[in-house]
Parts: sequence; C-alpha cells; structure tokens
Amino acid sequence: MNIKRMIGIVLSMVMIPYLVACSNTKDSANEVAKVNSSPTKSSTSPSTQSATNSQKETPIVYMTTDISSKGLMAAYNALNWAPEGNVAVKLSTGEPPSSNYLDPKLIKDLVQSVNGTIVECNTAYGGSRISTAMHMQVAKDHGFTEIAKVDILDADGSMSLPVVGGAHLKEDLVGSHFSNYNSYLVLSHFKGHEMAGFGGAIKNISIGLGSSEGKCLIHTAGKYNSTIYGANQDDFLESMGDAGKAVSDSLKNGKNIVYINVMNNLSIDCDCNGYPAEPEIDDIGILASTDPVALDQACIDLVYAAKGNESLVGRIEDLNGLHTLEHAEKIGLGSRNYKLVNIND
Repeated sequence: MNIKRMIGIVLSMVMIPYLVACSNTKDSANEVAKVNSSPTKSSTSPSTQSATNSQKETPIVYMTTDISSKGLMAAYNALNWAPEGNVAVKLSTGEPPSSNYLDPKLIKDLVQSVNGTIVECNTAYGGSRISTAMHMQVAKDHGFTEIAKVDILDADGSMSLPVVGGAHLKEDLVGSHFSNYNSYLVLSHFKGHEMAGFGGAIKNISIGLGSSEGKCLIHTAGKYNSTIYGANQDDFLESMGDAGKAVSDSLKNGKNIVYINVMNNLSIDCDCNGYPAEPEIDDIGILASTDPVALDQACIDLVYAAKGNESLVGRIEDLNGLHTLEHAEKIGLGSRNYKLVNIND
C-alpha cells in the first residue's frame, strides 16, 4: 500500500476524534486522547511499539488551542513542575528582519513567573547573531531585554557535556554559562527547518544550546568544530538526538528541564531565516510536556492532520526529519508514544 495512503488511513482513525473534540472546547476539557502508535511512524508496527514501551509510563502532552499569555501559563502549570535554583528560559531570539520568533508579549508573564533568565547561544552560520555583541543587540531590538535578563551562554566559550549512548557524538559542546543554571524551561516555536526538516524541542536543546563550535560538531556528526558542512543527513539528525540527550542527562536525567512548543506562524522556514516563507497552515495551539520526543511527535502528528500542510510535510519528508525522533527514542531521550490531554477551559 502507498505510504501516504497508509498515513492518511491511520490519521483518520487516530487523530480525527481528538481534533473534533478540540473544536468543542467546553465539552472536551480534560479529555485524554491516547496515541499508542504515532501515525507518522514508519519502522515499527503498533503491536511491536506497544510491547516495546509497555514497561514505561506513557508520557503526557498537554495541549491548549489558546495561543495567548493565559494559554501559555495554563500549559506550563499543567506540567506541575517546580524548578530548582536559577532558571534559564531557552528560546530563539530570531534572525532579523522578519523571522517568526516568539513574541515577548506572549511569553512575558511565564518568564517572569519563574524569575527566568532568557538564554541563547551564538550562531555558526553568520547572520546578525554570530557574535555576542550583535546577538545582544538583536535580543534588545526584538524586545527580549525588556522582559527579562538575557544571557548569551557561549559569550565566554564552551563547556563539554558527556554523551552517553550516542551514535556519533562523544561530547556535546554547550555555552560555558550553561552550568550557571539549575533548571531549564525550553520555549520553542514549532515550525519547519531548512536543514532538519522541522524545529521543535529537540532542536532547541541540541543546536540551540550548542555553542558556535558545538553547533558545528552536531552538524558534522562530531567531525569538525569550525564548519557546519561535512556529514550526511541522517548522521546530522542523529547527532541532534545525541546532543539533546546529553543536555537532558546533565539536568538530573531530565528532572530539571521541561518543554513547551508554540504552534503558530507555521512556516516551512526556521526562525534563523530572516525572510521566512508565509505560513500555509492555520495556528494550532500550545503543547507542553516533560518529554521532548513525545512533545515533538505530537506536534508532527498535528501538522500531518492539518489542512494546507503539503509544503511543511514535504519539507519534513524531503529532509527525513522524522529520523530525529526515531533516533532520539532509540537512545532513550524520550518516547514517541504519548497521551494528548486537552486543557482548554
């Protein structure tokens, strides 16, 4: 059977009941949609996947269609997470002049409620954020310094995190200020990406937390720390999973890090592109989880179920973006199985 036809059939069975429920928010509050085998999985049958994860608790992904400050706070509060010590809020400050970075007005209440410091790392590809001084100017211009302190983590170079069980990386080079923070709240704008197919929580903690040289190591699957070119596509995608696991492991094996994805302005292009393509999919909502793999998988499933998704799905599949999730699950970063919980009022 044609694979796209298979995806369509499974989506109709799995996702449509949830999406119908979402459209009637009053009647569906707190409803749980169980997703035991993701519609976009291609390598594992539902029965095999269920058996593989039967001994692990299925992670919960909370979702609201309310893309507002109130909705963001609701998604965060649903996690019932208490951060320890200094809190870093990881996000993308966005490439000028017109990328789709998260609006500071949207995130202000949440960032301030955790007394968070907004953190980022410099780029490895050029642009307006390649140096700390330039990056801080962009953060100011985009309104982030008005709502919180901003720290460019690799302003003073890199530090190494060990990679356990990775396919390519032995170490993950993050900004040296990474260790100044005890807890990480990861705010990601979910969208397409020119090299990874899509960008969400996993990309935000791997490429996003990598120092300039760390970004190069990920892009080249551990070969080089001064260029982003030199690895085949799957090796690069797997290296993102390797780096993401190193970050999670370093934060008390994932206990001191949580993830929120905002699904708005769903361009096929990343926020590192100052001239992104116009979105062809309507805004979907805000999703949150303690599991970055489950969270990104849930977002992928919603994209596959959305109208006008042809361009974004095409980009994801052209770049084999789903392999990031396959590898991240394989090495223990998280699970592609999840329970989707509607938290609309």
